[in-house]
Amino acid sequence: MNVVDSSAWLSYFASDGNAAVFAEPIERLSELLVPSITITEVFKNVLRQRGEEAALIVTAHMKQGKVISLDSELAMGAAKLGVLHKLPLADSIIFATAQKYSAVIWTQDKDFEGLANVRYISRNNT
Repeated sequence: MNVVDSSAWLSYFASDGNAAVFAEPIERLSELLVPSITITEVFKNVLRQRGEEAALIVTAHMKQGKVISLDSELAMGAAKLGVLHKLPLADSIIFATAQKYSAVIWTQDKDFEGLANVRYISRNNT
């Protein structure tokens, strides 16, 4: 299973230098888990930059994967992992989701670098 971080989704939708790398997990829909917080982050970013129609289009694509909602169990697990690894809130939710489902996180967010089951791709390629 794969979890794609918001930074990787934005890279994919922008068709930047890392887009091809992130296409692999994004386009394998049967293995794609989408933490609901990534929908929030991507929708907000695209809404601000390109408007609501574009934001709705990109999030419709995201929702083709299995969307994982934040429940109380996942929230508490995210809090623990956030404290342990010094992760920001959204990243802790994404990391906890991946841990719960034994999934690999695909990202270009440096906060995840060095954590278990993370495919970190440097933004230097963009």
